[in-house]
Parts: sequence; C-alpha cells; structure tokens
Amino acid sequence: MTTFEKQENHVTTGATVWLTGLPSAGKTTIAYELAGRLRGEGHRVEVLDGDEIREFISAGLGFSREDRHTNVQRIGFVAELLARNGVTALVPVIAPYADSRHAVRKRHDENDTAYIEVHVATPVDVCSVRDVKGLYAKQAAGEISGLTGVDDPYEEPESPDLRIESHNQTVQESAASVYALLSERGLA
Repeated sequence: MTTFEKQENHVTTGATVWLTGLPSAGKTTIAYELAGRLRGEGHRVEVLDGDEIREFISAGLGFSREDRHTNVQRIGFVAELLARNGVTALVPVIAPYADSRHAVRKRHDENDTAYIEVHVATPVDVCSVRDVKGLYAKQAAGEISGLTGVDDPYEEPESPDLRIESHNQTVQESAASVYALLSERGLA
C-alpha cells in the first residue's frame, strides 16, 4: 500500500476541541479517552497537553495574567494550524481568562477552522480531592500561590459549546458527550 493509499483511510476533517476547566477537573483524562476513540476510527488526532506545552513551547513563561495569555495564544496557534490541516487537536488547558479563549476562537473563525469549547465544570472541592499534581495541597500549605480557582481567577465560559460535569459521570461518558457533539457537527 502506498503512502497515498494509507492517507485515504484517514478521516481528514480537522477541528480544535478546547477543554477548559480548573486544575484536576479531568480535562486531560477526557482528552486522552476521546483521542483513543477517534484514532480507532481513523482520525488524525493530537493532544496538546498544557503541561507539555509549558515545558517545550512556553518554557520560561510564568503564571502572570500576561504570561498565561501568551501561553494560551501559542497553544491556540498550534491547535488551529493542526486543525486546518485535517488533525483533530484536543486541547486540555486551563485557559483561565475569557478574553484569551475568545482570541483563540476568533483565530479559528477567521481561518474558517472548526472550534469547539468544552467547559469541564468540576467544582473546586472535587478538584482539590482529586489533586492529581498536588497543587491544592501545596497551595493550602502556603508553598505556592496563584492557583487557578483558589487564589487566582478562573473565568468560567458563559456559553461553551458543551459543559461537562465530570464529577457526575465516568470518563467514558464525558468523552462520549464530546464525541456526540463532534458527530453532530460532522467532525467525527
């Protein structure tokens, strides 16, 4: 089979699925669950994990409002580039500020690239129990400050394309609801 024949087996409609929410809300877990399902159907998929982006693309940025905005814009640029080239970019990133998320959506709109905003609306008390990275414990102990949703703002999306209450359903159910929206819009 030639490379061209292999490419014909892939679904080529790209999109960005931006999963925003508090630390430990379940964004990355949902993204990887969804990625597996989409890849199984022949979609080209990339997960742009916020922690990996900070390490490799946004190294040196801090957590000021300006640096967070710059980080989100860099991620948005990469996601839009992937999406317009037939890749489903799953972006599990906190992106705490509405204006930053709006700018990313605007870039997608200007390039006629599909964009779906998913708010993983997990309450802070549930996130602090999950505390995957130990951030809430460190903040409570006074070791860190500026934790989104605790002592730094998180501006919840007013009208996301989808709102998931991950604390009320399984990871599979959460991923299935995103998949259903992608399907409804002809993107899966």
